[in-house]
Amino acid sequence: MAFCGRCDRWFGSEHALEQHKDDSNMHHICYECDKDFVSAKALEQHEIQSPRHPSCERCRVLFDDWDDLYEHYDDEHHYCDICNRLFDSSRGLHNHRREEHDDRYCPPCKRMFKDANSLDNHCRSSIHQGRNIDCPMRGCEKSFVSNAGLLLHLESGACVSRMTRAKIDRIMAKYDRDNIITNPSRLIRGSGPVVVDQWATERAWNGSRYECYLCHRTYATLPALNQHLRSAAHADKIYRCPRALYGCGAEFGTLSAFCQHVESERCGVRRFRGEVDRVLEAFGEERLFYLGGETEIVR
Repeated sequence: MAFCGRCDRWFGSEHALEQHKDDSNMHHICYECDKDFVSAKALEQHEIQSPRHPSCERCRVLFDDWDDLYEHYDDEHHYCDICNRLFDSSRGLHNHRREEHDDRYCPPCKRMFKDANSLDNHCRSSIHQGRNIDCPMRGCEKSFVSNAGLLLHLESGACVSRMTRAKIDRIMAKYDRDNIITNPSRLIRGSGPVVVDQWATERAWNGSRYECYLCHRTYATLPALNQHLRSAAHADKIYRCPRALYGCGAEFGTLSAFCQHVESERCGVRRFRGEVDRVLEAFGEERLFYLGGETEIVR
């Protein structure tokens, strides 16, 4: 026999008692917490106040799952998802983020970023930085936020000068005589890095897409695959961080990638600023342009 104290009734089995609680308006059960409440109002109050239930205490609304609740917070309230806190106003949330999450928060834009590196890249973008670096090539009127942006423009072959990544690598190998940022073991002395053209044919078709035989990435068209092969994706890493002896050891396939590393100031490479800048002056103080099929340097 099983007894219901609230209703003062006996039941033939525990199963019959549980069925009674499910059906009776005298019982209002929270099955997740295994609690029985005397009224629907008491159950509702419990679900709203208990941290075990996805409910918005301010709106007094219960949601089906936590994702729906967090989406509600983002849409209807001033919510810090890192601290799981609600604020009374956008100013309160803004001040909180500026004080507690300054490594991930951009106050002028009122935007949060996933990490400090993403915020740093945002602050270095054209949103906050002027395009003050002009392309030195004859006939090119484009400007860039950073030296890395300029070099990426030149390496891509998009400049009217028809400068290429291979030409830049040869120039840097020539000017970096002390191998401050280039790796001599990956250069042919006197002639710069080894440049190997790679391209794919119809034999790269794997039955559904064109596949890179080096990294096995696939592409919808053969030109897209060949563009990948001509990019720096599989370039020999001829550039290196000067802080290799201090634990960095980062290597790069392009000069633009190396410059991004320097500009990020992540490993303290700017302590070598004088030496690095002396090598990079080949692109700063000298004017490079394409003439007659060869790259010339004019002081």
